[in-house]
Amino acid sequence: MDKGILAPVEIVGAALNAGKAKAERKFMPMLVLAILAGAFIAFAAEASNMAAFNLLGDPSTFGLGRCLAGSIFAGGLMLVVLTGAELFTGNTLICIAVYEKQVKFGSMMRNWGIVYVGNFIGSVLIAFMMIQTGLLGSADGALGAMTIKIAMNKVNMGFMAALFSGIMCNWLVCLAVWIAFAANTVQGKILGIFFPIWMFVTSGFEHCVANMYYIPAGIMAKAGYAQAGGFSQEMLDSLTWGTFVTGNLIPATIGNIIGGVLFVGTAYWFALYRPSKNK
Repeated sequence: MDKGILAPVEIVGAALNAGKAKAERKFMPMLVLAILAGAFIAFAAEASNMAAFNLLGDPSTFGLGRCLAGSIFAGGLMLVVLTGAELFTGNTLICIAVYEKQVKFGSMMRNWGIVYVGNFIGSVLIAFMMIQTGLLGSADGALGAMTIKIAMNKVNMGFMAALFSGIMCNWLVCLAVWIAFAANTVQGKILGIFFPIWMFVTSGFEHCVANMYYIPAGIMAKAGYAQAGGFSQEMLDSLTWGTFVTGNLIPATIGNIIGGVLFVGTAYWFALYRPSKNK
């Protein structure tokens, strides 16, 4: 009889098989699926910003705004998982297949590199398209100003803060993927994804692929919406492509790798799969 959910040790096996399939995928299909995943996460980011920007701008409603943003953002990972797209943060779980010697370390790194670039392309594409729509001018430019503010906060948060925020982010993201592996129905996968992603966005943790939308969108928005936010020139000068990479993307990516590899993939493989195999 078909079960609605896998046992915990069976989830490790499912993640192992998924990791093998991902690592063996050819270059162009992998790149296209990665571009799609980047776009899906960017769609979730821009939609959550649109819904919550006015709440985020008021300290008395900030938490409510984060909560609303998280509830919408979860749809991005649902699109990734249910359509079979390739997302860098979730692909950190390929480490399980490496531990089991069914995927070479170099093959995992190849997947990570191609998917990372593809995610960047897809995310920046949506950021560019959002600028072209003029929708950031919503509410007399308040959405554009909030987009800039979010990006500035991210590039100025500090290396260690971004690192640890990245760790906690992908710990939750990979748990969402983990629960999706466990569920054998679309409804189960959607519910399994929703709550961990809601928690990560509400908490304000750093997701490197989401930031491939948030920060480039903020950089592009400076030309049209900086005045609406009343930012000083010094604040605007802190938001550049260089600070995007050094101030956020590098530490957030390292943190995301640690969170997914160590606290989900390695932890469950070590605690559940190895003892089961040995037994």
